[in-house]
Amino acid sequence: MTPAWRTLVIAACVGATLSLADCAMANFTRAELNAVAAVPPPHATLPLGLVLRDEKEHRLSIGDAIAGVPAVVIFADYTCRTLCGPIVSFVAAGLAKSGLRPGTEYHLIVIGLNPRNGVSDARAMRAKHLGDDPVGRATDFLTADEPTIHSATTALGLRYAYDEQNDQYAHPAAAYIVDSAGQVRRLLSPLGLDGGDLRLAIVDAGRGSIGTLADHIHLLCYGYDPTQGVYTERITMMLGYAAGSTLLLLMAGISIMVMRERRRAAP
Repeated sequence: MTPAWRTLVIAACVGATLSLADCAMANFTRAELNAVAAVPPPHATLPLGLVLRDEKEHRLSIGDAIAGVPAVVIFADYTCRTLCGPIVSFVAAGLAKSGLRPGTEYHLIVIGLNPRNGVSDARAMRAKHLGDDPVGRATDFLTADEPTIHSATTALGLRYAYDEQNDQYAHPAAAYIVDSAGQVRRLLSPLGLDGGDLRLAIVDAGRGSIGTLADHIHLLCYGYDPTQGVYTERITMMLGYAAGSTLLLLMAGISIMVMRERRRAAP
């Protein structure tokens, strides 16, 4: 699984206009923007032993945050003035609609990209973009120093750029779905942050430990598109294959019948 797509939403852009020209006004060069991407290496795995800080300033490892179940991992600048907060809200809303049990079947982990962000910044983003509901209670907002953040982003193939003058980050709005061992199973784009896609991705990351029979049937009927970061219905393709196979069988049957009739008619 090696999805590779460029920035669909750039957090350093001002307002809702997301063109490269507008981003360039935020002191990013074209080369820097071209380097921004989410490209997990083969078998990308978030190190379980990586230690960050939670909102109570306690040391918390990635393994303890995942706690033996699949997790949705997103990166955010806690002092971002534009899109990082809304992405947290979108993910939380999608998880709330997924029908899965937060804390039991998945956790949401938000990792701060800005090493200057402190616990108060993490708390402020939580208060503004996450409610005190089951999803919120199953969420950890983590902060860390630059080397730790670099270890996490490198492991997951997240490439971002920093605008020092405006203290803003350009990074893909990516949601990594990891299994209980921290291995990336899916990478969802903003188009895949609805309840349906998040449910399928988490069930897939559960490797059979969560989800219903219907969920696993849906996984057969929906294919993951790594170029778009979404699940697409593939039942039409499957029906096409079935129709083609049926046609070939009919043609083979007709050919056999014709050959038999010719043999009978031969003197």
